[in-house]
Amino acid sequence: MSRSLQGVLIQLVALALFVAMDALLKVLVASHAVPQLMFVRFVFHTILVMGALRLITGKVPFRSRAPWLQTLRSLSLATANAALSVALIHIPLADATAVAFAAPVLTVALAALWLGEKVSPRRWVGVGIGFVGVLVALRPPFLTGEALHWAMLLPLVTAAANTVYQLLTRKLAAVDDPHTTFVHTSIAAAVVTGLVQPFVWVTPGAWDWPLFAALGLLGGAGHCLLVLAFARAPASVLAPMSYTQLLWAGLAGVLVFGDWPDGWTLLGAGIIAAGGVLVAIPERRRDRAG
Repeated sequence: MSRSLQGVLIQLVALALFVAMDALLKVLVASHAVPQLMFVRFVFHTILVMGALRLITGKVPFRSRAPWLQTLRSLSLATANAALSVALIHIPLADATAVAFAAPVLTVALAALWLGEKVSPRRWVGVGIGFVGVLVALRPPFLTGEALHWAMLLPLVTAAANTVYQLLTRKLAAVDDPHTTFVHTSIAAAVVTGLVQPFVWVTPGAWDWPLFAALGLLGGAGHCLLVLAFARAPASVLAPMSYTQLLWAGLAGVLVFGDWPDGWTLLGAGIIAAGGVLVAIPERRRDRAG
């Protein structure tokens, strides 16, 4: 099995964990402040990752060759989570996920511009199709005749922040050991969100703590797998795999929240997926060599 294929399979597992985390997050934002949820999520994430590394490897490799890049990556993750958490208060999970899928499209484009990865003309066409799908999922007034809900713009912030996060993950894969990146994923995010806790903290109930821990576990495991995936395959190959989240998010929305995706969401998701498939088809020589 090639390293690129290994990366794709690892990525798919990570994405399933992220959808589970987002569904749990949507449940919790109905009764908890977003900054508090983010803080406990990142604290549990940090504790669980450090504990697992200590048990498995016998050490916690904190020292990074690029600490500022690690900090920026962690803060990018915090920004993405904050925007999505607020959005989920107001809009269905499937809608938020569909709009946030500007991220894989942006990742392919910026991987070429920033990381110097080669992207074929066919993949650029797929990027363009993906942007059209995101536009449809946004339900702009000139298409639907209805006012655009302001919360639909927040997943675009999530998309931009996730793009930075994914590209930094790929860049740091060539600089730091993956275990070091595991450790740093949530540290800066936990510190920054911790600064606002004196203003928002409400003592959780006994049943809240297991759910908070589950947020950290799902996020920690997912992001560790993401690092492993980006260490094995180019960002331009992995980014389109994120489109599988559309299916799982739609299914979770129906089963957990009773939110059936409407026609615009389905149409937008279909166009996005078509662009993703076009981008994901491997280039025979380059991708097989990966």
